[in-house]
Amino acid sequence: MSDPELEAIRQHRLAQLQSQHKPGNVENKQAMEEKMQQMEEMRNSILTQVLNQSARARLNTLCLGKPEKGKMVEDMILNMAQRGQLPGKLGEKELINLLESINQQTKQKTVVKFDRRRAALDSDDDDL
Repeated sequence: MSDPELEAIRQHRLAQLQSQHKPGNVENKQAMEEKMQQMEEMRNSILTQVLNQSARARLNTLCLGKPEKGKMVEDMILNMAQRGQLPGKLGEKELINLLESINQQTKQKTVVKFDRRRAALDSDDDDL
């Protein structure tokens, strides 16, 4: 799939979503569900071609535990495959390296800010 095809799919999906909100489109909803199933099957077939069995199993496990992150990784792998950035099938070690690089990029630094002025104005100090 090239970028124009991807854009055409997005436009088609947007039109489907807009038509879904119109009442009385039962047939249209069924057609849309079938189209979504076809798109999901196409995603799965591409992922099967790009990943070996162990990497696919690890990705499925990730999708079960963290669906949002799994979807993000799947999208990233599909984009890499479309751009030709994958030389061959990804193994489990390559997928783990990809996941670790994603974790390092998305890791947010936690900052705890303690306001001492508010703590200094405690009403318990008045009793002393």
